[in-house]
Amino acid sequence: MTINTDDILNSILESISRIDYIRPGSIPDIDLYMDQVTTFMEDHLQSSKRYSDDKILTKTMINNYAKNNLLPAPVKKKYSKEHLLVLIFIYYFKGFLSIKDIETILNPITERYFHSDDTFNMTALYEEVCQMEKSRIDSLKKELTELYHMSENSCQGANEEDREYLQLFAFICSLSFDVYVKKLLIEKLIDELPASNGKCKTKK
Repeated sequence: MTINTDDILNSILESISRIDYIRPGSIPDIDLYMDQVTTFMEDHLQSSKRYSDDKILTKTMINNYAKNNLLPAPVKKKYSKEHLLVLIFIYYFKGFLSIKDIETILNPITERYFHSDDTFNMTALYEEVCQMEKSRIDSLKKELTELYHMSENSCQGANEEDREYLQLFAFICSLSFDVYVKKLLIEKLIDELPASNGKCKTKK
């Protein structure tokens, strides 16, 4: 079994370098109907698809989010810029959190900042979070490179013909461990939110 480890690592690092986010300025300031919302999300989150026929967002998903109190109800069947920001958060959270956990995290945010007249509103919060994540890309690439090289030195006692695959398996396991630990941490933080359901304090 021959695996080009250099190509794999370079592909991973290039993918991370391309990670970006939907800029608030690219989100229409006018309210959108549901079809327009799904089209917008499909166009702007194409790069996050694993397979070309994957669906980013469907009408059924949006209706379920509203039904489960993840998303504020539309006004006259139209969705605002703030609705799209909440949908983007949901899109990323739903890959590893339950609907109930997402509701617990987002409800205090939507109650306090959705359609807020404050300077620090949903758009400001979204921009703050995205900029923080973008600033971590270089350190993440360095961490993954070190982890990948560590896995290349593993399984030295295995048969030579199997070693490359086993080293790749070790790398996958290491990444999976990171996901597992961080998911546990997120769930613990959610479970320890105050009895008030973690509501943000309202300014007096």
